[in-house]
Order: sequence, then structure tokens, then C-alpha cells
Amino acid sequence: MNNDCNDKYKDIINLPHHQSRRRQRMSMIDRAAQFSPFAALTGHNDAIIETARLTDRKIELDEGTKSILNEKIQMISDYLSEKPTVTFTHFELDIKKDGGAYLKTTGSVKKIDDFKKEIYLTDGTIISIEHIYEIEGELFNFAE
Repeated sequence: MNNDCNDKYKDIINLPHHQSRRRQRMSMIDRAAQFSPFAALTGHNDAIIETARLTDRKIELDEGTKSILNEKIQMISDYLSEKPTVTFTHFELDIKKDGGAYLKTTGSVKKIDDFKKEIYLTDGTIISIEHIYEIEGELFNFAE
């Protein structure tokens, strides 16, 4: 049976491999890449992880808490020349899905912009006053 197979192709078995005049021969690495496994669902795992990631909802503050925060912001404003160091607990919106996360940011206050309702820290961080949940710092220990 083996001889029958060889007899069928004896006229071409020793001929050189065909080389196209228009196309360059493919490298061994490129040939191997054709048969390598691939991820049919590229990004699917990332999408599952993103869907599973939890976000928080922003807590709506009552008027009493808002009043206390406004007093603390006013106190920061009064001592702005001393660049007081305070810790803000604030809500950060998530750019990919509804909700966000509560973050604690500590820094020296550089400026308070009442028009934009933002607090600027010396390190360049900008905190939206509307997203502040709590303000802590030694500055407030003396007032209490």
C-alpha cells in the first residue's frame, strides 16, 4: 500500500516547493501563528469583572448635616491663609456605571471656589463641595 501511494505522486515528489512570484514566502513564525489558540470572546472576562464590581449610591444628607458641613467649610475659609490640613470624606462618581465610591482625601486646603462649589488642595486635588459627606481635622477640635 505504501508503494501505491508513492507511485501516485512519483512525478511531483522530488520537485521544489512552489514559490509565488507575487507574494513573499510566509515566515515559520507567521505560519505557526495561524494555528495558535485565540480568545474568541476578547474582553468578555473584563466585562464580567466590571459587571460584578460594586458601586455605592450617594447618601442624601439631611439639613442638619449640611449646616454642620457649611460651618466647617466657613471655618476652613477663615483659616485659609494657614492652609489647614483636613480630611474630606467625599463621594466620587464612577465613570463606567451608576453610583460611585466614598473616598477619604487628606490634604492642605489652598482655595475654596464658592461659584464652582469646589475645594482645591495644594496637591492639585479638587473636591466638589456637593459631594462632601464629612470633614475632619485638628482645626475643628479647637472649636468644639
